[in-house]
Amino acid sequence: MSPIPGSGLAKGLAVTLRTMTKKTVTAQYPDVQPELPPRSRGVIGLFEENCTVCMLCARECPDWCIYIDSHKETVPATTPGGRERSRNVLDRFAIDFSLCMYCGICIEVCPFDALFWSPEFEYAETDIRDLTHERDKLRDWMWTVPAPPALDPGAEEPKELGAARKAADKLAAAQEAENTPPAGGGGPGDEGGPASGQGGPA
Repeated sequence: MSPIPGSGLAKGLAVTLRTMTKKTVTAQYPDVQPELPPRSRGVIGLFEENCTVCMLCARECPDWCIYIDSHKETVPATTPGGRERSRNVLDRFAIDFSLCMYCGICIEVCPFDALFWSPEFEYAETDIRDLTHERDKLRDWMWTVPAPPALDPGAEEPKELGAARKAADKLAAAQEAENTPPAGGGGPGDEGGPASGQGGPA
């Protein structure tokens, strides 16, 4: 059976009429900020204190958009007879977001939790060269990283939290022992000598 002429146009107009009566869902951005999912991939934040300059993120990046510079410093020995140690000091950590494809490999391979996803997305520039952001900007984005989701009620406590809690309890016990005076300490005159009121032989 051949379709009725004009039936397609009538169906299209029916859809248009139905949507005209519904409330609009257009977000008035930038006056109204969007509600992003908690795992949105906006930019990458850097927690500089955790970075050991292992270069693992830069080596694993498929786009080679991470630039890291560092130098070595000698740390003096902390104990007599000990040896000096050398450590890497971070000089530059930059990400070229004009090359980044937001795969998240750098965040996954970081063994010291120095990189995190931030939902921040307002970093457009008029010049592509300005999309290379240095560590100061990456550090500012670190404060926009949302808190991790809560663990399930039946989940085990992370080992890091347990170790940190044991160390804190041990330190608190040591400080309490130092501040507590020894038991049984008496003042002068508690022992020795005759009691008052007792004289010699009559």
